[in-house]
Amino acid sequence: MPRGRDFRQFVLPETLTERFPLHLELPLAFEITSLVVLVLILAADLIIAFKRPHVPSFKEATLWVVFYVVLALIFALLMLVFADAEHAGQFLAGWLTEYSLSIDNLFVFVIIMARFNVPRKYQQEALMVGIIIALVLRGIFILIGAQLIESLSWIFYIFGAFLLYTAWKQAFGSQDEGDGENGLVRMLRKRIDISPDFDGAKVRTTFNGKKMFTPMLIVFLALGSTDLLFALDSIPAIFGITQSPFIVFTANVFALMGLRQLYFLLGGLLEKLVYLHYGIAFILAFIGVKLVFHALHENEVFFINGGHPIEWIPDIDTWTSLAVIILSMAVATIASLIKMRRTPTPAA
Repeated sequence: MPRGRDFRQFVLPETLTERFPLHLELPLAFEITSLVVLVLILAADLIIAFKRPHVPSFKEATLWVVFYVVLALIFALLMLVFADAEHAGQFLAGWLTEYSLSIDNLFVFVIIMARFNVPRKYQQEALMVGIIIALVLRGIFILIGAQLIESLSWIFYIFGAFLLYTAWKQAFGSQDEGDGENGLVRMLRKRIDISPDFDGAKVRTTFNGKKMFTPMLIVFLALGSTDLLFALDSIPAIFGITQSPFIVFTANVFALMGLRQLYFLLGGLLEKLVYLHYGIAFILAFIGVKLVFHALHENEVFFINGGHPIEWIPDIDTWTSLAVIILSMAVATIASLIKMRRTPTPAA
C-alpha cells in the first residue's frame, strides 16, 4: 500500500511525528475525502433541521443516534484498512472519550434551553447551529494544542495536571451549572437590542417597527461558547490518546454529530444518571495520569531527573485506554440505572 502524507505534517514537525509514531501514515486522499464527506453530512443535517423544524420522536432520535454510531465504527474500520490497528484504536478511544464528555454537555444544554425558554419545536435548529459553532472553535483549539505540543514538550505536564484537577471537580465539585448565561452572553445583552420573543429560528426580526436580534442569537452563542469551555477538558484529554490532529478533529466531529438527537433521546433520563459524572471524572483522571506518565517517560524538563527520560515509567498504550474508557462509562451507566430502579419515583 503506498504511503500518503499524514495530516499531522501540516501542523507538526517531523521530529514530533517521530516522537509519537503511528505505524503507518494515513493516505492524504483518505483524509481529504473524509473531511469533505463529514462537511457534506453536517451541511445536510443542518438543512434538514431548518427545513423541517419539529420535536423528534423517540424512534426517530434513536435511529439517528444509531446511524451516527455506526458511521463512526465504519470510519474506524476504514482507518484499520487504510492504515493499521493503532490508528483505528486511537480513533475509537478518542471518539468514546469525546462522546462521553459530550454527554456531560447535554446537562448544560438542557439548562440553556430552559433558561431562554426556547420552544421545543426550534430546539433542533438551536442545537445544530451551536454544534457547528463548537466544531469551528474546537478546530481552532486543536491547531493551537498541536502547536503547543510542537514547541513545548513539557505541555503534557500541564495538560495532565489540569485533567486531574478537572476530574476532582467533576467528581466532588458542585454539579450546579448556573443559570445558562456566561460572560459573553451577558456582555451581548448589554450592547445589542434583543426582542422579547422568538420569531421561529430567525436571529433578526422586527419588533415595534425596529429591527433587532431575537433571543435565538443569544442561544446560539450560549451553546457554542459553553461547548468551548467544555473543550478545555476534552481537547487535552484526547491529545492524551493521540497526537494526530486529523484523528483529534474527526473524533470531535463524530462525537458532536449525534449530540442533537441524543439530546432528545435521553430527555429526562440525563438527570437520573446520578453516577455518570463519576465515570467521566475517572476517565479524565486516568488520561491525566497517562499524560503525566508520558511526560515523565519522554522527560526533557531540566529539574526532573536532570532533564533525562524516566524510562521505567510505563507508557500506557491505546488499547488499555480504550478498555478503561468503555469500562468506566459502562459501570457508571449500569450503577445509575440500578439506582434509578431502586429509588421510588416521586409523584409529579
